[in-house]
Amino acid sequence: MTMSAGWYLRRLSRMGPGEVGGRAGDALRRRRWRSAQPHGPAVSGARFTAVLPAGALAAVPADAAERLVAAADRLMAGHAEYFGVARTDLADPDWSLDPKTGRRAPDGYAFDLPYRDEDAVGDIKQIWEPSRHQHLTVLAAAYALTGDERYAERVAGQLRSWWEANPPLRGVHWISGIELGIRLLSWVWVRRLLDGWPGAAALFESNPVAVRQIWHHQRWLAAFPSRGSSANNHVIAEAAGQFAAACAFDWFPASARWRSGALRSLERHLRGNTFPSGLNRELATEYHGLVLELGLAALAEADAAAVPVPRTVRLVLLRMSDALAAVVDDRLRPPRQGDADDGHGLVLDGAGTDRWASLLATGAAVFGRLPWWPEVTGTDVRTPLLAALLRPYGRGVSRPKERPVHFPDAGMTVLRGPAGIWARCDGGPHGFLSIAAHGHADALSLEVRQDGVDLLADPGTYCYHGQPEWRRYFRSTLGHNTLELDGADQSVSGGPFLWTRHARSRVLVADTSDPKVSRWCAEHDGYRPAVHRRRVELHSAERELRVLDEVRGPRRAAARLAFHLGPAVTAELTGNRVELSWTRDGELCSAVLELPGQLTWRAHRGEDEPPLGWYSEGFGRREPATTLVGTGFADGAQGFTTVLRFRG
Repeated sequence: MTMSAGWYLRRLSRMGPGEVGGRAGDALRRRRWRSAQPHGPAVSGARFTAVLPAGALAAVPADAAERLVAAADRLMAGHAEYFGVARTDLADPDWSLDPKTGRRAPDGYAFDLPYRDEDAVGDIKQIWEPSRHQHLTVLAAAYALTGDERYAERVAGQLRSWWEANPPLRGVHWISGIELGIRLLSWVWVRRLLDGWPGAAALFESNPVAVRQIWHHQRWLAAFPSRGSSANNHVIAEAAGQFAAACAFDWFPASARWRSGALRSLERHLRGNTFPSGLNRELATEYHGLVLELGLAALAEADAAAVPVPRTVRLVLLRMSDALAAVVDDRLRPPRQGDADDGHGLVLDGAGTDRWASLLATGAAVFGRLPWWPEVTGTDVRTPLLAALLRPYGRGVSRPKERPVHFPDAGMTVLRGPAGIWARCDGGPHGFLSIAAHGHADALSLEVRQDGVDLLADPGTYCYHGQPEWRRYFRSTLGHNTLELDGADQSVSGGPFLWTRHARSRVLVADTSDPKVSRWCAEHDGYRPAVHRRRVELHSAERELRVLDEVRGPRRAAARLAFHLGPAVTAELTGNRVELSWTRDGELCSAVLELPGQLTWRAHRGEDEPPLGWYSEGFGRREPATTLVGTGFADGAQGFTTVLRFRG
């Protein structure tokens, strides 16, 4: 995907003067750096002291260690999967290869490379992901837990291979700050976990090539921070990685300056990216997880190095942990809201470890578990290792006495009923900052589960670059459980990560005071002068969810109302009545969905032209799922009523 002149003009229109000036300075700096690439300062006598405390590894549960070692053994055999693409070459990877298209990214000065152009480079996500070196933290953790030097030697071989193939400012791995930041964080943990290996110092602090790479990564991050309308999760990854490296690899004359600058950025942007309620302002749940992981990892480095941090850093991370505990369903699954690209801040676990359970376990270990928090029964490697470094915090801090239901600043409301009924109602902002890069056109959308099974599902994200028709679909209004008017999205897209006009939503009612019925009502102006208003009622005794959609406006509008079912749900549509069935833990479950009779209903499944009837469980993966679409007209005379009745 190449960007047109029109895109650049639209993107420029979303920037303020300060951002424009900063980006102009960045452009000049890139030109200067092309011809002036310093070698970096000479380092002698460097030592690594940010080791794990005694007993930390012994605290890792046996089953978590077993999963980790199994994952490490698969990596030793060369096997891994990135975004739905299986790889068998991880024993000796080609760091520039995209296995999906078979293309290799070209060599050259990093800032000259057209990384968004899949025809020239390949799928950049496929190329970047292994170079975050999070598979190396898994291998290093396997060494730390077993003492088997095969894991350490594989890590050392791959790091030397990467450093040789990617000298400073050459190739696609020097383009994006988030990649450099996460890679630095991985290197810190690799060095920590290899500390007992005799070759660790020779690989890192006594290795001029490693020292030069670490210096250049930090120099790059200090020079090119994400700015203004792009200061979302990327800037936090940049600051967290630089701060971690400046704490653990404090070998350079600039280390103190880099550390203080990164800490200022981290504190500022953690606050800026997080609502006071604790939810992430991007309103993209996976980025809540990413930011929380990055923040906890950075804080661990501060505590390990005895570097004081502002109180607000711990407070934001505590509130994020409380917010996550508040919104997950009975199976600890959070909402599927906004973009998701399977990004992690720090990976120390094998397959089968639940990401959200791990984050809640870490939150409980560091901040203390509140009585209303859901119980976490799973185990992980990362929690005891982070907890060994982190200073406990939370005593004397004001925290919710009961599980929050409504988050007014984020516009999110979670209604709960008997038998694990969970419903997320969206009446919040379109997204974060002027471009809302990771937002979807999903105002007033509804997500419903029973006992963790998606019934009315958010279809997900699937892709970013290279497949524009699929990117448009998964972030469209039709791609969510809400109402589309006149064939248009509620918000206006200017590109794959750019919205030029944002629908404005407001929640009118969020009332769960009556144990028999919970009520929610919100509206948005994305189709102005028309207003779409939605009311939701969850009747606990009847196990019934009622939805009323109303359009108030001066004219009749073509309407499409969509309900996306989860992939586990089978649907039989007859007229405007749908029999739903699914299996959970071997038990057959069912429900009835009564759809508005004024609309003509069709079921769609796995359609390509145009895309409709899909569910993406993870980035790069999609599977057919049933989407029910009702077509007709909205004229304000009457609303559209939908009723979901749970059986059993």
